[in-house]
Amino acid sequence: MLKALKGMKDILPPDSRKFRYFIDNTTKIVEKYGFSFSQTPILEETSLFKRSVGESSDIVGKEMYQFIDKGGNDVCLRPEGTAGVVRSFVEHKLDRKGGINRLFYYGPMFRYERPQKGRFRQFHQFGVESFGESNPLEDVNVIVMLKEILDFFKINYTLQLNSLGCPNCMPPFREKLIETLNNIDGLCSDCLRRKDTNPIRVFDCKNKNCQTLLKDAPRLNQHLCKSCQDDFEVVQKTLDSLSIEYEIDPNLVRGLDYYSKSAFEFVSGDLGAQNAVAGGGRYDKLVEFLDGRPTPAVGFAIGVERVLDMINIEEDEREGYYFGALVAEAITPLFKTASKQRESSKVLIGYEAKSLKAHLKAADRANARYCAIIGEDELKDNKVWVKDLITKEDHFIDIKQ
Repeated sequence: MLKALKGMKDILPPDSRKFRYFIDNTTKIVEKYGFSFSQTPILEETSLFKRSVGESSDIVGKEMYQFIDKGGNDVCLRPEGTAGVVRSFVEHKLDRKGGINRLFYYGPMFRYERPQKGRFRQFHQFGVESFGESNPLEDVNVIVMLKEILDFFKINYTLQLNSLGCPNCMPPFREKLIETLNNIDGLCSDCLRRKDTNPIRVFDCKNKNCQTLLKDAPRLNQHLCKSCQDDFEVVQKTLDSLSIEYEIDPNLVRGLDYYSKSAFEFVSGDLGAQNAVAGGGRYDKLVEFLDGRPTPAVGFAIGVERVLDMINIEEDEREGYYFGALVAEAITPLFKTASKQRESSKVLIGYEAKSLKAHLKAADRANARYCAIIGEDELKDNKVWVKDLITKEDHFIDIKQ
């Protein structure tokens, strides 16, 4: 029997109902904040992610679904959403129009990594990207929006914050960190590789021995320039004024190379090892790095599957009608009546003449609220027999009604 590939799963009822529930309600929330829907291709040039996400990242180095297509192009399935949205933003010259552009998206992403609870090779993200606003209050705006989303779904979380600096304070800190790392023995192979490519990523290492060795290493948030420090204080003070609790996590560096200044994650103890529910931050240089005009930007992405594991929704309430015929000659007028009823209600139709008992069972399986039946007598009298499957009351209605 053919099966879905390892790490990829089908979304079927009742999970599909929960999926739609999440997408529909999250969309309503972000639209309140002025974000508009965007959609980019699932397949992109590999160079897009090497330039944006960074060749030092595990995503580019180990996890991309990359191949040469029939035209000889080096392409890959998108491993994350931001790079494609930025590429689209630049390609369609939105960077040249100026102003504020707030976009949201959702869809599948692909990473070849070991599947486990909360981690799949095909997974879904819901993300937002805000372009053109350098004020750190926009960082707060997207954090507050993300908090509202998680609160709506009654998800338990802790908000973690850090600042990743900028091109002014990062280079001297990088040199200081490399000097420290050169004097530490016993780092894992990944950390040794990161030391030469993007050394701050060592703080993202999950190896407990490495974290012990790095305990006294310098942290970037202690070496920020005045501009970064001022912006980070604005974020903290504004969150304080809104009574939003958070923790400063100096090890929070995110898994992508394009972040600068504010970085944040919402983590949950209900998820196990893969505890990040959503995260994001500011990336003021990425638009320029992908050949656009200098444009400040900030955004976040939510791991949809991880959120769905923590959402509880009520079972489907009965809704709509089930139409059934007791005699074959009633099927055509029944179909016509059912089509008319669909203008205002959900309607399912039994295509074959069956007994009343059989139709009632079918209506029950379909979770319909009403069972509407046309038999020989109803056909002659232009009536429809209708039973409410909740109250158990039944009555006849004129077919024109």
